[in-house]
Amino acid sequence: MALSAPTILGTPECLWPADAALGEGTVWSQREQVLYWIDILEGRLHRHDPRGGERRSWQFDEEITALAERAEAPGLIVTMRRGFALFDPALDAAPRYLHRPEPERAGNRFNDGKCDRQGRFWAGSMDFDCQAPTGALYRFDADGSCTRHDDGFAVTNGPTWSLDERTMYFNATVEGCIYAYDFDAAAGTVRNKRVWLRFGEGEGLPDGMTTDAAGRLWIARWGGHCVSCHDPESGAELARITLPASQVTDCAFGGEDLCTLYISTARTGLSDPALAAEPLAGGLFSVRIGSPGLPAALFAG
Repeated sequence: MALSAPTILGTPECLWPADAALGEGTVWSQREQVLYWIDILEGRLHRHDPRGGERRSWQFDEEITALAERAEAPGLIVTMRRGFALFDPALDAAPRYLHRPEPERAGNRFNDGKCDRQGRFWAGSMDFDCQAPTGALYRFDADGSCTRHDDGFAVTNGPTWSLDERTMYFNATVEGCIYAYDFDAAAGTVRNKRVWLRFGEGEGLPDGMTTDAAGRLWIARWGGHCVSCHDPESGAELARITLPASQVTDCAFGGEDLCTLYISTARTGLSDPALAAEPLAGGLFSVRIGSPGLPAALFAG
């Protein structure tokens, strides 16, 4: 049964004109009621508190690329350049690496990632130059084990899941392709990889994405000036939010009622004339939606 289109309440507002080189990693903290997001290329973690507009940032010595809150302890699990680490924003200490799964792939770095509802952190690696098919999809568990589930991507983004957890969606960004896998939630495995949706030339490339409480997929479009909303079965576009920035990178639902969609953007790769035409590129945006998203899943460790 096809889902109805969501209601978009107003136009996007720039909450933080951060000039991020590569804004990414939007995660709403249910615990703190704040929005975390990342500037990958500048190695910065940002936190925005919508209640008073307070902003805070942390600077790292290398790229930080994705994050999730921990369920059993304070702080975050994050992906850094080479793999999985722990970081507690309340402590004045550097991230502590847990596992580096790709010592033989010196040209790679990690990119996007999210937890599933069982508390396992899924993250993808990618080629630094966004060209070689050296990226892979990993699952990192609370016991410290790490499993490679797929391989051969130039740039990875996502993942997100269907409401019934039977499907996992994962982006091969350079190819403009969103894959679907059959997902075994109990075992934490994927199989039956197939193309779910492919963006045409000039439509942007699929970047970060999330699932709302109705099961619709919201996909940030790199080079597409927008976030688009899609039916999870057919892939049909149901709605589109246009941004005053072309490099749209990630989105996450947040706010007390989970009806605010937070959207990150980037400046990297834009010429001086393009940047002059997009003064808010690299900013964090928000827009109200007439229906809620889902709370971000927590890491079980």
